[in-house]
Amino acid sequence: MASVLVVGETAADGSLTKLSTEVATLGRSLAEASSGTASGIVAGGAEAVAELARFVPMVTRLRGVPADASSTVRAGALAEPTSSADVVLLPASPDGRDLAGALSALTGRGILANATAARWDDGGPVTTHSVFGGKLITEAAFVDGRGIVTIRPNAVIAEPLGKPGTTTERAATAVPESAVRIVGHEEASTGAAQIDDARIIVAGGRGVGGPDGFTLVQEIADALGGAVGATRAAVDSGWIAYSQQIGQTGKIVKPALYLALGISGAIQHKVGMQTAETIVAVNRDPDAPIAEFADVFVAGDLFEVGRALLTELRSRSG
Repeated sequence: MASVLVVGETAADGSLTKLSTEVATLGRSLAEASSGTASGIVAGGAEAVAELARFVPMVTRLRGVPADASSTVRAGALAEPTSSADVVLLPASPDGRDLAGALSALTGRGILANATAARWDDGGPVTTHSVFGGKLITEAAFVDGRGIVTIRPNAVIAEPLGKPGTTTERAATAVPESAVRIVGHEEASTGAAQIDDARIIVAGGRGVGGPDGFTLVQEIADALGGAVGATRAAVDSGWIAYSQQIGQTGKIVKPALYLALGISGAIQHKVGMQTAETIVAVNRDPDAPIAEFADVFVAGDLFEVGRALLTELRSRSG
């Protein structure tokens, strides 16, 4: 019987992040598999606590931690309550990774970082990781079954409880001083639709040829009611913003439809979109790697195929 503790992460507006709901769902399944208990803790406001309680049976709000506290300060406040849990789960977000590292230093617990999946086996969690730029998939476990795990986005689908869990409050026993102070948050200035939760993504790669090529990608995405994504090569070339990058060094997405235009399918990109329900790829090279894992592969010029697709979509909507 293991105790699994989910550390909830709050967004800039005080709400619970979407990734935290996914981590909570996974934590609940690990606890059930071990015949143990799942609980959550939030060093933040009541809104995030209530949201997390929709996914785990018991949630504690830790009072006395400033809203603008750095990860080091929050780790100091969380070290004592997290040290008693067998497994501590956190989002593998920038803030979550910082917090996990600080908690590890304070508690002496090991970390299994950036897990893409987790299951319970032989007295502890066994996690799945994509390593060496996505070229290998490995599994890892703690020697004694106890430690900290960070979970990447879209590892699981968030599933709330049938009935919300209970919430309690407690004062933080230790809130250390810090020379680092967060003075504000600024959203990225982009008008593009967010790809994180998009059900349809139309993505372009090096094959689109330049920023003008993404005009067609955007038009198809608009016709489908989706968002625009891109490979690292397209982002590094300055054709599209980094916020739209998908892959090992970008975002991991899980749409219902992923339409890949001019994307070869290198492993670094594959790890960011391979869990899409349906993958449709257009590439003039019939031997492109993406042909091996796409559900539908069209060997042809992406502009000819893309314009024909756009014409058909517009005729149907009319």
